[in-house]
Amino acid sequence: MKKTHILILVLIAAAVGYMIMTMGSLSTYESIASAKQKQGKFVHVIAKLDKSQPIEYDAIKNPNYLSFVAVDSLGNSAKVIYHSPKPPELENTERVVLKGKMEGEVFECKDILLKCPSKYKDDPRNVQKSLNKNTQQ
Repeated sequence: MKKTHILILVLIAAAVGYMIMTMGSLSTYESIASAKQKQGKFVHVIAKLDKSQPIEYDAIKNPNYLSFVAVDSLGNSAKVIYHSPKPPELENTERVVLKGKMEGEVFECKDILLKCPSKYKDDPRNVQKSLNKNTQQ
């Protein structure tokens, strides 16, 4: 075999090994019901804040304790406990991605990502300008 063939085979083997190592860190989104079935396993859950339930957070008493109820798109709900400061705009967000694991009936959250669709909506002034431009043509 030529040296270039050996080098290419080594690079391919290294790439395959790297892909196998990183596949363990890939995760999919779960519902609350499937997260309950995977007790203790780290999962990502997409849910909405249940605004009919109170949010427990007292920055003076314990700034590293946040508790609220989350509801997924299937209507399942779970109490979420987050041991870090409350993310800003939590009450105004449409959806949240919760990273953590179920411990009994409680979701122990390690990280919260806020998903706010208002960031992605078009500015009404720009929409009106584009409508005017299209009707003039």
